[in-house]
Amino acid sequence: MKVEYIDQQLLKQMLIAGAQSLEANKEVVNALNVFPVPDGDTGTNMSLTMQSAVKEIKSNKGDTLEEVASLAANGSLMGARGNSGVILSQLLRGFAKGIKGKEKLTTKDLAIALKTASDTAYKAVMKPVEGTILTVARESAEKAVIIAKKEKDIIVFIEKIIVEAEEILKRTPDMLKVLKEAGVVDSGGKGLIYIYLGALGALTGNIPTTEDLEIIQQTVQHEDHVEGAIEFGYCTEFIITVAEANIEELKNAIKDYGDSMLVVGNENVVKVHIHTNHPGEVLEHGLKLGDLRDIKIDNMRLQHRNENFEEVAEIRSKKQNKQYGFVTVTMGQGLTNIFKDFDVDYVIEGGQTMNPSTQDFVKAINTIDAATIFILPNNSNIIMAANQAKTISNKDIRVIPTKSVPQGITALMAFNLENSPEDNEVEMLEAIQNVKTAQVTYAVRDTSYNDIAIREGDILGIGEGEIQGVGRELLDVSIELLNKTVTEEDEIITIFYGEDTEEEAASLLKNRVEELFPDCDVELYYGGQPLYYYIFSIE
Repeated sequence: MKVEYIDQQLLKQMLIAGAQSLEANKEVVNALNVFPVPDGDTGTNMSLTMQSAVKEIKSNKGDTLEEVASLAANGSLMGARGNSGVILSQLLRGFAKGIKGKEKLTTKDLAIALKTASDTAYKAVMKPVEGTILTVARESAEKAVIIAKKEKDIIVFIEKIIVEAEEILKRTPDMLKVLKEAGVVDSGGKGLIYIYLGALGALTGNIPTTEDLEIIQQTVQHEDHVEGAIEFGYCTEFIITVAEANIEELKNAIKDYGDSMLVVGNENVVKVHIHTNHPGEVLEHGLKLGDLRDIKIDNMRLQHRNENFEEVAEIRSKKQNKQYGFVTVTMGQGLTNIFKDFDVDYVIEGGQTMNPSTQDFVKAINTIDAATIFILPNNSNIIMAANQAKTISNKDIRVIPTKSVPQGITALMAFNLENSPEDNEVEMLEAIQNVKTAQVTYAVRDTSYNDIAIREGDILGIGEGEIQGVGRELLDVSIELLNKTVTEEDEIITIFYGEDTEEEAASLLKNRVEELFPDCDVELYYGGQPLYYYIFSIE
């Protein structure tokens, strides 16, 4: 089999298959987190970003190569989560720029598009770091330009790119010390290779399993609400059990009943998904083949209307025409309540393991009627998505690059209603430099870090982004962490205990901290955060 060019339909299939491949392997990517903590989320973030791209190309008609690529870029832009997701969205944006005006893609066109994708992603990152997804994208694109001079078969061309990308990925630990110490390769680069593998599968017919197709399609289906009128109102899904099925015949029989159709499976089990106005007639066609099960019919118009009503109600419930508004990100009911006590307008549930998308920030911004809106991401992996939302919005948005909950709270304490937006921004930026963050969690795998041996299940003390202590006892590790973090100049230690920490244990820790640091004011609050036993704010 030889493929010499890619048209819009084939590109669409390649993007969908790339998303499916990444979804099926996201836990492999997640496991490559440098710290062995339970919040490795690169694979999840990249997968959700790709799924948002898939949703866009499935929800809209792309008649040309340029339109399909632009839909994918726009979808990934709004759905980008975490730094890896934002970089991936920029790669898709650059790819769309690279094929502008093309009616079909040869290997040479594809190589140029991959190079433009890499260039665009590098420009979007303020301080590009080598040994990451950026390196894998750039070096494989540079190799693609060379390969395309002789290779005209797109299948062979992509196979060679994947081989090159794998070799580059193996070298990432030599470029980043933290990767070598942890004994892993770059997770973002690995995720990109899974996308390439899926795209190759769309060309060769070696596509992911039907279970993988179900996972990606179910996610798309739940998000598949188009603004304005919905042409086909019923999302219809079912499985046919049959002795011998002709999938192509079934596709032809139901294709005119709606859109977003997916018919996959084998001779004995067929999964059907379609948006239609006549679910009964589609089911009749299924019955002609065999027995039906797992039938699911959702009224998307009703769901869409209810969501709009809820959003309008939320908007109207907010104070109107304020000078200042605030959006922040956190997880845990206790921390959410603390931020609301500071009159934060919109708290996005998220953080470690669940990075909000650009769309999440845009939605939050649109619910607040204020002249100036401050965003507090409270996580270094969320800042890029917040800044991306800022560029999309036409409101006065100020992103304060808070990397932790303690920094977010400190920024709010520095805010003064009487100050101008510019003065408040300066004061908040200065304030977050004066707070230190320390956290206690647990290891999810055996590894080593800075020559420290770590076993799965160990308690980890992390201070200012570095593992400061390892042990088996929560209290001992917490005290060791604070001993390494608190200095003579510090005056306040605030303890936020998580959902897996007993109040009695937290109170015992508070008493020990007061004994060890008598010159500091020690405060204890229920944070309710998952995964982290304690979050310490030190000022």
